Amino acid sequence: MAKRSQRIVLKFGSGILASEGGIGLSRKQIARLAREVGALVRAGHECVIVSSGAVAAGLATLDLTSRPKELAAKQACAAVGQSQLMHAYAAEFSRQGIAVAQLLLTYSDLDSRTRHHNARATLTHLLKSGVVPIINENDTVATEELNFGDNDRLSAEVAILIEADTLIILTSVDGLQDKDGKVVPLVKNFDDVASLVRSDKGATSTGGMVTKLQAAQLAVKAGIAVHIASGRKAGLVYEIVAGKRVGTTFPVKSK
Repeated sequence: MAKRSQRIVLKFGSGILASEGGIGLSRKQIARLAREVGALVRAGHECVIVSSGAVAAGLATLDLTSRPKELAAKQACAAVGQSQLMHAYAAEFSRQGIAVAQLLLTYSDLDSRTRHHNARATLTHLLKSGVVPIINENDTVATEELNFGDNDRLSAEVAILIEADTLIILTSVDGLQDKDGKVVPLVKNFDDVASLVRSDKGATSTGGMVTKLQAAQLAVKAGIAVHIASGRKAGLVYEIVAGKRVGTTFPVKSK
């Protein structure tokens, strides 16, 4: 693990948090991710999680067998599932001796100068207190995440808000893939990979690689390195923070 302390935003997509079939949460996955983030915190890093998964959690409680198409039904699932998602995080991080805090944000919160300042001040205080903030879109009053980004853009906005060093987007694939299905290890020019990006989405996710690339471009422009890697493989966050090439890396351009 890197010796220099970093401020890290980790985005966990629905595809790596949901149980098989996309209904309910995988406590095994959440427990493993909590252990890995806990190790980063104990090593001196400040970590913020941007987490999807509330809809998947709500599906199980409402006895639904698939993700509803109607916006109101999706938001109802999110409203039911958000408390379950936070309960799972709180329980697993408690095993690591770490407290968590829930923040529900909308893009308007970040657009408003006053709310932007308040959100930043709150996050900064939590990080200095050793707490891991867990952020999700406020799905009951906002529609962007449920329709377009699976929190990808929100993770970039949060990374910029707190002046993070690194944004790690963990997803259900190994990274950006070329036309032969091989992972592109390094992207220095976004124009070079635009033709590789498809809008494919998994059964439990709402973003696809398009929104991840958009988030990466936004963060890199702000001076934040971005990594897209598989959230289903244990230990990758350690390797990324240690500076090893994992998944697809979007480095900050040298001035």
